[in-house]
Parts: sequence; C-alpha cells; structure tokens
Amino acid sequence: MTDGPAGRRDPGSAQPWGGVRPFSIKTKLGALVVVSVLITTGLSVIAVHTKTELRFITVFSMIATLLITQFVAHSLTAPLDDMNTVARSISHGDYTRRVRENRRDELGDLAQTINVMADELEAQDLQRKELVANVSHELRTPIAGLRAVLENIVDGVTEADPETMRTALRQTERLGRLVETLLDLSRLDNGVVPLRKRRFEVWPYLSGVLKEANMLSSARAGMASGSGSHTRTDVHLHLDVSPPELTAHADPERIHQVVANLIDNAVKHSPPHGRVTVRARRGAQPDSLELEVLDEGPGIPRTEWRRVFERFNRGNVNRPHGPGSDGGTGLGLAIARWAVDLHGGRIGVAESERGCRILITLPGAPSVPS
Repeated sequence: MTDGPAGRRDPGSAQPWGGVRPFSIKTKLGALVVVSVLITTGLSVIAVHTKTELRFITVFSMIATLLITQFVAHSLTAPLDDMNTVARSISHGDYTRRVRENRRDELGDLAQTINVMADELEAQDLQRKELVANVSHELRTPIAGLRAVLENIVDGVTEADPETMRTALRQTERLGRLVETLLDLSRLDNGVVPLRKRRFEVWPYLSGVLKEANMLSSARAGMASGSGSHTRTDVHLHLDVSPPELTAHADPERIHQVVANLIDNAVKHSPPHGRVTVRARRGAQPDSLELEVLDEGPGIPRTEWRRVFERFNRGNVNRPHGPGSDGGTGLGLAIARWAVDLHGGRIGVAESERGCRILITLPGAPSVPS
C-alpha cells in the first residue's frame, strides 16, 4: 500500500482485505435487496403457518423494507451533503474545510480525494500569496532607492555626479536582475525553454564560470565601496575536475545557470575568508556527469533538504552567513532544479562533514543504435 500526500492512502493504489470491499456501496445495495427478499419470504412463511391474511403481510413487508432502505439511503446521502458543503467552501476560496474520512467504501475514497485536492489548493494559494509578498518586497527596495536618488537630484539636494549616478545604477541593476529572474520563472512555468545540448570540455567551461563569478563580485564590490555597503570578495573559489579531459553532453547555457546560482548561494553562506569548491567527476552511468558545489557555511538541516529548492524559500537556512550579503529572491535554487530537471538529471543536498554540499547528476548523451 502506498501513501499519498501528507501520509494519506492513495484510494486507487490498493484495496483492503485483498481486493474485497465488504463495506462498498455495491455490497450495501446488494445486502439491501437480499434482506428485503428474506423479510418478505419470512413474513410469507409466517402468514402460511398462522393463516394471517396476505394483505397484512404485504403491509408489514413494505414498512420493514422502507425502513431499511431509508437507513441505507441516509448512510449514503449524508456524506454526499458533507462533501457538497466542503466543495462549495473550496469554490469560494476557503481551503481549510475537510471532509470526514470515517468510511471504508467508495465515498470514503472520494472524501480522501477531495481532502487531497483541498490540501494542494491550499498550498498553491499560500505559494501565490508568498509570491506576491516576496516580489512586492524585492521590487519595492530598488525602486525606493532609485526614486530617492532621482528626487534628490531633481530637488537640487545632490548633484548628478558620477558617485550619485553609480548609486542609481546599482539600484537599476538590482531591479534588472530581479526582472530577469522573474522572466526565467515565467519560462519555467510555460515550458518554452528548449535544450540545446552539445559536447564540451568541463574544465575550461567551469573555469570560465568561476572567473565570471569572481569578476562579478569584484565589480559589485567596486560599486558598493562608495556607499559603505559590502559584498563578498573574501571567499575563495576552487575548481576540481578529474580527469582533466572530462567532457559533458548538455546545454551549456542552462548548466551555467545552475552552477552560477549555486556558487552565488554558497558564497552568501560562506564564513569570512571561506572556500567554495566546484567539483566535477564522471558519473556512474556511461557518459554521465556529477557536479558538486561545497561551501564551509553553517549547512542545511536535514529537515530542510527538500524545501530549499522551493520557490521564494528564504527561511533560516537561506540567511546569509557573511557580512553585508542580502538573502536574494529565493529563486536561485528553484531555477537550478528546473534546469537540471530539463536535462533529466537530479539535484539535491547531500551528506557533508562541513557546510553544505549540493550534488547534481546529469545523464549523458543517448546511445545511438547501430
């Protein structure tokens, strides 16, 4: 027997008592017919032995059958009324109502299905509200900063000198990064991003990704120095590829997205003067690739291993470890998982003696039949 969401039994996965449903609606209706026939037959036998008129036996038989039918009908219609009430509440946006699951028949299976549906709708509604709240927060900060800079220039409080314009440029770039991330999220949902796989050498490719990450950190640090803010330039990035001639068959642009997001996340969680390692190895399957990104930060609790890849998840595990870092949008790991899923690979948090270790497995090129 398999379990559905939230530990619920999947109604269609198995049936109790080896496939026999002694409490099913069909069984109850069949029992109703059998009991009615037995009552009628019994009363007829009594009438023959006691010489009672047939009309009295008929009346008694009809009354007994109606009472039993009413009892069975009530047991069937009462849960349907309950389900109708819950379904009406769900249609009005109230996802807190649930149907009682105290039956072992088809109506019990239907109640479980309705409750699972309500759980999923409630989770999606919560995710939608969190999406609006997080996006509003992320957009408000750079827009407010940019507006303040421009208002000061217009009011003559400050001059449009290079330093002031660099401050406005920082806010604009931050806003642009958020919009680009949201566009990636939109492409993710619509499934409009095709894969353009090709074979490439892993060492020079990853080396370029790490150099780009270093250059981006240095550029951000230079722009932030004038405003007194900080960015992470103290973290050392290390590349470990074995064997050096290792190759991969994947979409370089999507893998760049994965590695860049994982490096950015690892740097944020690294302690001062920490180290982030990107490791590449051959996978267990022919032509497959295993990538690891390791940091020396506080790590991720096992209970959060699955949640860290959810959209806009910025809980305690996402709190930056280094000075002056922000927590980002909470979309980096979700986009990384999406890109890996496009390749048919796997991504997850793995065991590590220190810090956090993200393990990615990418399948190789499909074999061509001879």
